[in-house]
Amino acid sequence: MTDPTPAGPPGGGAAGAGITITRVFDAPRELVFRAWTDPARFAQWFGLHGSTVPLSSVTMDLRPGGAWRATMVVGPDGAEIPWRGVYREVVPPERLVFTLSDQPGDDHEVVTVDLADLGDGRTEMRFRQDGGHLSAEQYAQARRGWLAFFERLAGQLAAA
Repeated sequence: MTDPTPAGPPGGGAAGAGITITRVFDAPRELVFRAWTDPARFAQWFGLHGSTVPLSSVTMDLRPGGAWRATMVVGPDGAEIPWRGVYREVVPPERLVFTLSDQPGDDHEVVTVDLADLGDGRTEMRFRQDGGHLSAEQYAQARRGWLAFFERLAGQLAAA
């Protein structure tokens, strides 16, 4: 059973605020970490229902300073959203910190993923996105997106 538990103000807040989500997955910590760091696994869950992330678009240089990229294809017209960022911390299997943007320029958000082994094959994921580059409305939209992504992640983990 998975348990999404949002924490903090719904949808973030003013500039400088962000998103905090805590979720428990019925999967070992190492498997959850691989879902974030293995291109084939990441391509399966990153995105909204009905979107795709072609594996050929995913690159991950898993080291501090290493870049990552993934292109999400959405909608009937196949619009592409080019996501990119740089890893700041990579501590297998417990922590990832990376930048994230789908916009040109250097206005990157920072994502922190902390994974705690709860025993019995369960993992608590503490997810944080901040940076202050989004409005309260954009943080709310991003939060809804991440919650949908994490539903897909839970499905992938259950099938593993």
